[in-house]
Amino acid sequence: MARKNSHICIWGLIGLFMIILAGCARERPSERTPIHLNPNMDDQDKFQPQEKNEFFADSSAQRMPVPGTVAQGYLRNDDAFFKGMNSKGEFIQHNPLEINIHFLERGEQRYDIYCSPCHSRIGDGRGIMIQRNYPPPPSFHEDRLRNIPDGHLFDVITNGLRNMPSYRHQIPPDDRWAIVAYLRALQRSQNAAIDDVPVEMRDKLREVK
Repeated sequence: MARKNSHICIWGLIGLFMIILAGCARERPSERTPIHLNPNMDDQDKFQPQEKNEFFADSSAQRMPVPGTVAQGYLRNDDAFFKGMNSKGEFIQHNPLEINIHFLERGEQRYDIYCSPCHSRIGDGRGIMIQRNYPPPPSFHEDRLRNIPDGHLFDVITNGLRNMPSYRHQIPPDDRWAIVAYLRALQRSQNAAIDDVPVEMRDKLREVK
């Protein structure tokens, strides 16, 4: 009985050795077609970029997009939103997006990141960069800038002006409009009159000299 068991163990070890050997030899070059039990779409007819394809006159499998093709998400067919202009090419007077507290908070956050280094947190043009000898921008509280259209402000953020660079790549359009909305709130806060304060809060005000 012991002898029979020893034969079984020997043949078992031989079988295990053969399995291991077959596994090691799997990646060795062979002229025989490998057996692929589950193709899983691994082998299919297709053309690689810049591969030759006689079907087309230029023999190239790589085709140019149809003229006028626009990538998904990049259609810019709303001039008011994407350019701040109307159909006549004039700057629109008012922000095209809904103004609410969340929109203003977003505008404040973006303004503090991108605008305040030069324009300062209150928009007077005396940010930290000006203290480092960068050319000072005008104050947002000048009558000229208080009265320009919202579309003009959006255009300056998008394309830049004089020393100010373009922020079209750093700030998406909806965030640019949020900055414009916050800037208008900032202008109003720095030029507020007593009539802008709710009646129930006026007793809490004190004069600053």
